[in-house]
Amino acid sequence: MVLVLRAILIEAYHIPSGSMEPTLLVGDFLFVNKAIYGAHVPFTDSTNLPAFSDPRRGSVAVYQSPNQARLPANMQIRNDLTPIVVKRLVGTPGDTIYMRNGMLYVNGIAQRLPLGVGEKPFGYVDESDPTFDWQKQYELRGSRFGPPPALITHDDWGPMVVPPRHYFSLGDNRYDSVDARYYGFIPRANIRGKPMFIYISIDFEDWRIRWGRIGHVIR
Repeated sequence: MVLVLRAILIEAYHIPSGSMEPTLLVGDFLFVNKAIYGAHVPFTDSTNLPAFSDPRRGSVAVYQSPNQARLPANMQIRNDLTPIVVKRLVGTPGDTIYMRNGMLYVNGIAQRLPLGVGEKPFGYVDESDPTFDWQKQYELRGSRFGPPPALITHDDWGPMVVPPRHYFSLGDNRYDSVDARYYGFIPRANIRGKPMFIYISIDFEDWRIRWGRIGHVIR
């Protein structure tokens, strides 16, 4: 029964990095609702059970990353090319998304935090990266949103239209997150579930329990 529940209903997940701070902290342990988006059938590549709903723009989701083979080794998670990660879905099928000077726009509308502008690290310099080159094939030209930048950077990219049955993600900690900007759109079948709440949170640096985060609902 435990194996069945874990496979199709609820699963525990541990936050290993700071890519979703301050929403989620390293050491947060979550319960994830796997049934809501259609539980993934074990031992299959992209087969899911019927879903109760589709992910909404702005929701936090657990998903299997598209292949990260193009990323340098220092950006990969334990050399796993398709890790299970948790990020915020900022673009849904049909959305036009782009970023200018670090501000995220969806269908021409600037987004408020946590979707909008993240806090830039001290001394940050916006630079191009070859891992962004996949975006060129999706760039939208001649639209009311303006032309794409001549050079794709962390803070300036798009506009792009999210393909059918795909999503686009960002980490809330925008400047310390490997997300869809690097590895591309997330297929709907890759989405594994919706985090519900934190059942325990441990500060591994001081080895203490963060009592105030227990039971915190994730939004």
